[in-house]
Amino acid sequence: MAKGFGNMMKQAQKLQKQMLEMQEEIAKKTVEGTAGGGMVRVIANGNQDILDLKIDPEVVDPEDLELLEDLIVAAIANAKEKAKSLIEDEMGKIIPGGMGSLGIPGLG
Repeated sequence: MAKGFGNMMKQAQKLQKQMLEMQEEIAKKTVEGTAGGGMVRVIANGNQDILDLKIDPEVVDPEDLELLEDLIVAAIANAKEKAKSLIEDEMGKIIPGGMGSLGIPGLG
C-alpha cells in the first residue's frame, strides 16, 4: 500500500510540475478579441490580462459614446473567452478531459 501511495505522490508531483510549466507558457501567449467587425480589438495574454486596446477612429462618434463603450466591453469579453479556451486547450494536453475530469470542485 505504501509503495502505491509513493507512486501516486510521484505522479502528483510530476503533474504539478507540468501544470506550472504550462501556466508559464500560457502566460506568454496572446489572443485577440474583436467587436464591431474588428473596429475594436483587444489583446490579452493567457492569464486573461488585457495588454492592448485598439479602436478604429471611424467608430468614435461623440454623439454615440454608448456604442463605443459596448464595443469595448464586447471585445474584452471576446478576448477573455479566447484566453479561457487557450487555457482549457493547453491543460487538455496534460489532463485529458480538462481540469474538470479530476473531480476536484472548483477546477472544472
